[in-house]
Amino acid sequence: MTGTSKAPHANTKLAIFLRRRILELRPRKSQVDIASEVGWKSRNMMAMIAGGTSKLPIDRVPALAKALDVDAALLLKLTLEQHDTMLWSIIEDACGMALTENERKIVSLIRTSSADSDPAPVGKLLRALREAFGE
Repeated sequence: MTGTSKAPHANTKLAIFLRRRILELRPRKSQVDIASEVGWKSRNMMAMIAGGTSKLPIDRVPALAKALDVDAALLLKLTLEQHDTMLWSIIEDACGMALTENERKIVSLIRTSSADSDPAPVGKLLRALREAFGE
């Protein structure tokens, strides 16, 4: 189980991500504002999903990504993982790895900087990437 019986999804990556993003947006918009932008009639829906008592309906991912100003691919990944921990892995195996907009920019930079030479992530490059991302 990933949470309490009253909030079974509270400790999922999605719920944690949503709580953090809601806090970041608090100076500009409330959970009620976000719920309204997504089209939810219940203003409590955002709180229920972020709190882990409800799951995010998959069909609401694009609207919520827009309301939260986050990458839709990332939000979809977190949502699918919450619905079924194996689902995202199965989709990636079948369709290839989806990249967020920021990840696409990093890959583009690597391709441009390496003149499309497909550099292996070893040695100096691997150390630089790990250092850049605090690993």
